[in-house]
Amino acid sequence: MGLIIISFFAFVSLGLPDGLMGVAWPGIRHQFQLPVDALGIILVCGTAGYMLSSFLSGLLIRHLGIGGLLSLSCAAMAGTLLVYAVTPLWWVFVIFSAVGGLGAGAIDAGINTYIAKYHSTRMMQWLHASFGVGITSGPFIMTMGINATSHWQSGYFVVSVAMVILSVIFLFTKDMWKGISASSREEDHDENNASLSETIKSIQVLLSVALFFLYTGVELGLGLWIYSLLTESRGVAPEVAGIVTGGYWAMFTVGRIFAGWYAKMIDIRKLIYLSISLALFGVALLLADSSQIITILGVTLAGFAIAPIFPGLVSSTTSRVGFRHQANTIGMQIAAAGLGVAVVPSIAGVLARIFGLEVIPLYLLSTLALLLLVFIISNSHSGEYTQD
Repeated sequence: MGLIIISFFAFVSLGLPDGLMGVAWPGIRHQFQLPVDALGIILVCGTAGYMLSSFLSGLLIRHLGIGGLLSLSCAAMAGTLLVYAVTPLWWVFVIFSAVGGLGAGAIDAGINTYIAKYHSTRMMQWLHASFGVGITSGPFIMTMGINATSHWQSGYFVVSVAMVILSVIFLFTKDMWKGISASSREEDHDENNASLSETIKSIQVLLSVALFFLYTGVELGLGLWIYSLLTESRGVAPEVAGIVTGGYWAMFTVGRIFAGWYAKMIDIRKLIYLSISLALFGVALLLADSSQIITILGVTLAGFAIAPIFPGLVSSTTSRVGFRHQANTIGMQIAAAGLGVAVVPSIAGVLARIFGLEVIPLYLLSTLALLLLVFIISNSHSGEYTQD
């Protein structure tokens, strides 16, 4: 139980920085005199660090142990947030976004593999719900910091102190991880498994990879741009916009918690169809902008609706691509998810610079519609795999 609690706190720390950026970005870009789409630079650098450390996580765990890696990674994230709070130089800010990504990727890969190896699917849902707790807390912390000091740096400073405390806790509890391996279970060799080159040529695999790219882009895109849209385009008070942004992630967290229960009551494909459809409706309400209440309803509905999609897509991988391609496809899907986080919100920023912030809901609505279309096409050709 002790390791479970530590794992949950690790994922809370993983979510906190992501929750801060959406609220802080208007102040950051004004201080450094940046265009609205400069957020893409942070996303790309952070994603590069994340993917590198995820790839090297096995090697790092062998040398440092899970506990040591958690402590070091959390310290890297704490240092990054502290630099965000004090640096007057944009290029330093950008460099440390990659350092923060390195810390986040190592935590994500190590804890995910540990939970997958030693615990149930339901525990995995709770783990990702704890990430939601962190990313939900971020907007509220940043909003309170800005209200109290009129400076976005205060939010980063507060969270950096919290991350230092977590890093120390991870350091003093690292011996609890002795005897625990976070490497994947060794699987029996199957001569029918597809080679990587065969997997890459499969249309079904490419469609499945596209699903992850589109989904993660929409998930983070909404969370990152809601605050800027409401404050800079619709005249919403910053404290209200911060609460709405936090509400998006709060409903996302609630959706993840409930997903572990109602996923067993409904076919996973029907659940994903329903989730995407409800998310489309929620973003359409945000686009309509008929009243502040309708906007808030749309944002919270979208957050709740999209929550089950990612775990649902992971669980149904075999039914889409077949057992032969399963192992290769899962890795490709996670890589695509990382790219989606960087690319889709960055394109939103470019469009906002050209056409204004109000284009973002339309862009995300179109991306969700494309996600639904790809999911329909993917499932229309996956019947042959359902019995694998």
